[in-house]
Amino acid sequence: MIYQLVSYALGTFIALFPITNPVGAVPIFYSLTANASKHQRLRQAKKVALHASLIIAFFFITGQAILDFWGISLGVLQIAGGLLIARTAWTLGETPRYQRGTDSGEATKQKDIALIPMAIPLISGPGAIGLAIGLGVQTPQWSNYIGGLLGIIILGITLYLCLAWGELLVKVFGKSGIRIISQVLGFFILAISIQLLTDGIFTVLQELGLT
Repeated sequence: MIYQLVSYALGTFIALFPITNPVGAVPIFYSLTANASKHQRLRQAKKVALHASLIIAFFFITGQAILDFWGISLGVLQIAGGLLIARTAWTLGETPRYQRGTDSGEATKQKDIALIPMAIPLISGPGAIGLAIGLGVQTPQWSNYIGGLLGIIILGITLYLCLAWGELLVKVFGKSGIRIISQVLGFFILAISIQLLTDGIFTVLQELGLT
């Protein structure tokens, strides 16, 4: 039982980490909080991690109900999620989404950036939400649900630590280093999107009785 919980928690964390990209979120967070004190920045980091985790956890838990309400099959969701995640991967491969439009003075005047734009759409965006729903639908056992939620909690803690220690990360890796990390993560995100598309197409074919 414990092994299953740990295994699913790690699996959920590993699946969500590239698409949420906590390391890539650092530059835009520090740009948007440039005029904030250290205490205010840490408070914003905590709120960002909490908001993003709650959003992902909500769709992870209610995924099946959402699909039933809209009459969407798992296969169709996987295909749509795969396309959205592929778009994210493509964006990271060219101009990292967390690097764009972050140097304007107007952005730094925003007082509370925890929910918008940090949690939504930069971290827990459509791709992460689609992936969370897909993971939730594939976990009929309560032990897997608990493991998945533990994985999301670990992701939230990781996100908070990255944002709280962001200044150190920027000094160690530099903006170029973080850009490279984002591009490498983009490759893994693309692999996840292809896997989702493949699974979705196979599931739809099964639902149509063609396989």
